[in-house]
Amino acid sequence: MNELVSGGESLVSLAAIALSALMALLAWFFVNRASVRASEQIRLLEALLEEQKRQNQLLRRLAERGADSPRQTAPDDDEQTSDLIHLVAER
Repeated sequence: MNELVSGGESLVSLAAIALSALMALLAWFFVNRASVRASEQIRLLEALLEEQKRQNQLLRRLAERGADSPRQTAPDDDEQTSDLIHLVAER
């Protein structure tokens, strides 16, 4: 009779260990997944930063080139009104 009682306790103990291992693996999965996603987002943000730096350099070069060239004359009033028509939102 003692063998049945002690056998049941070891079975419960074994089930508790298996359940604990399963919970630990599940927690590791979600932590690892979050870490991979965060690393991917950091990589994308760094790529975006590099692209913005290149765009800023290009904009500075264009601004310097535009500052060196002479100013253009103002467009006629007819041209300004036709340009304003394109800015009005249609419904």
